[in-house]
Amino acid sequence: MRSQDLRKLGPEIDSLKLSMDWSPEDLGLPQVLVDDVWGDALPGSYHLKELTEAVCNGTYASGGKPAPMHVTDMCDGIAQGTEGMNYSLLSREIICDMVEIHWRAQPLDAMVLLSSCDKGIPAHLKAMARIGDAPAIHVPGGTMMEGPGIFTLEQVGTIYAMLKRGQIGQEDYRFLQCNACPTEGCCSFMGTANTMQSLSEALGLTLPGAASMPAFAAHIRHKAELAGRRIVRMLDEGLKTEDILTRDAFENAIMVHAAIGGSTNALLHIPAISRELGITIHPKLWDDINRHIPLLLNVRPSGCHPAILFWYAGGVPGIMMQIKDHLHLDAMTVTGRTIGENLKELERQHFIEHMRRQLESYKVKAEDVIFPAAKPRGEGSLGILEGNLAPGYAVIKYAAVPKEMFRHTGPAIVFEDEVSARDAILKGGIVPGSVIVIRYVGPRGCGMPEMYYPTEALASSPELCTTTALITDGRFSGASRGPCIGYVSPEAMAGGPIAIVEKDDLIEIDVVGRSLNIVGARGRRESPEAMEAIIRERMAKWVKPPQKFGGVLGLYTTLATSAMEGGYMDTGRCPID
Repeated sequence: MRSQDLRKLGPEIDSLKLSMDWSPEDLGLPQVLVDDVWGDALPGSYHLKELTEAVCNGTYASGGKPAPMHVTDMCDGIAQGTEGMNYSLLSREIICDMVEIHWRAQPLDAMVLLSSCDKGIPAHLKAMARIGDAPAIHVPGGTMMEGPGIFTLEQVGTIYAMLKRGQIGQEDYRFLQCNACPTEGCCSFMGTANTMQSLSEALGLTLPGAASMPAFAAHIRHKAELAGRRIVRMLDEGLKTEDILTRDAFENAIMVHAAIGGSTNALLHIPAISRELGITIHPKLWDDINRHIPLLLNVRPSGCHPAILFWYAGGVPGIMMQIKDHLHLDAMTVTGRTIGENLKELERQHFIEHMRRQLESYKVKAEDVIFPAAKPRGEGSLGILEGNLAPGYAVIKYAAVPKEMFRHTGPAIVFEDEVSARDAILKGGIVPGSVIVIRYVGPRGCGMPEMYYPTEALASSPELCTTTALITDGRFSGASRGPCIGYVSPEAMAGGPIAIVEKDDLIEIDVVGRSLNIVGARGRRESPEAMEAIIRERMAKWVKPPQKFGGVLGLYTTLATSAMEGGYMDTGRCPID
């Protein structure tokens, strides 16, 4: 065991361990890092200490010694619209690095990582991939209960826009705002948190059925204890993360993402995770998979139901059963069995049927939450666009876009921050048919914050939601919906064409043809050749804005890669630009 080899190198190790809750006998046991993002910063992490204790109990009961450690995460919802959102993607990098530090600085043999939300989960999966030669399990922290009238958090932005327009009263607004998050757990819609919980399971890194469990129910504590027991057996078996995270595993995750209509933020996280193992995920792979995997999940923001019903309807196993003809069923998982073997075992246990009995309380049929593959909601959920505005690609979640906006050409209105765009939408400053452009908000611009408030203001406007598009080199919340295109690459700060778009330039969006182009200058349509010459002329005159940030955010914006590459910090690049 690694821990016993390291103990021999440092005679002080045993002395220091014995000053805490370690006995001499514990020192010789398999030592398991139990790292979580517990803290008071957000409801998705607030309860994780309890789950960590359950993991520790299971580890100790199976002959291992748990070593719990903590690095709390941040809440995108709380940081929304503030400078704190600039630090969100950076926090993924820091949490991952801290897990690596914990691992390298201690005599440890295996790890169990616990997280629930947007950046904690991808950080943990990235750390598991980076330390790929060790056994590891991820324990998702589950989902919160829905609010009154199945109200959920992603609707708060909508009712805020309605309040500002006088469409809802202050008393009704305040009631819904105060009751949108009634329990701990991640937010109850298919945002980035539930998406990444689902992809963790699809990758084979969690125990089957663990993703999106009710965070307030006993099931999740039982599953956490099982993870503690299982990690010791994984160590005995020699099953490591690098045995699980193969290209087939990543393709399985992208297929599940297509079927659930997952958050576009997964396109930042999956490539960042895979590169830790030397596996390249090309953007076009997402598009190819979304063209033949059906969209099955009817959960907000692109569907009707809160995410808690996703688990009750069968969760990730329920989705996998519907698309199993497409999956790599021989992909290995942390159970020591393959995806296909896990699904057969769940069938034997009548797992999905038992879960679906919970839907009786909601008077909802399972087929209304997870559609049968024979009668899907649609084809895939997102597309990869390319053109002279996005030669390095861009992303659209077309499952949440009105059909009227699948083909659209309109004049550009340009902003260089989120708040100005939101205010212009709310104050009636946007002419229907326009294309709103928000730039210099990519990874190298300011850390790549979410453009949640402009997208909600746009989606909640009856005049704009089916006539007006939004394009940005920033990203979107997993709750975002409507005609929005993000991750435009290269970003403005890296000298991408989005940097030279001018007011009234004509921008053409073709979701069906997967293209995104500037087709006219200052209101006049131009030939492709003439437009290419105009872009070249403008780019020759473009001057890169000065670096705005110092400290750790300045380090990130200096080293960050393209959003389509995962937005990770490329520490192999010289920090002097």
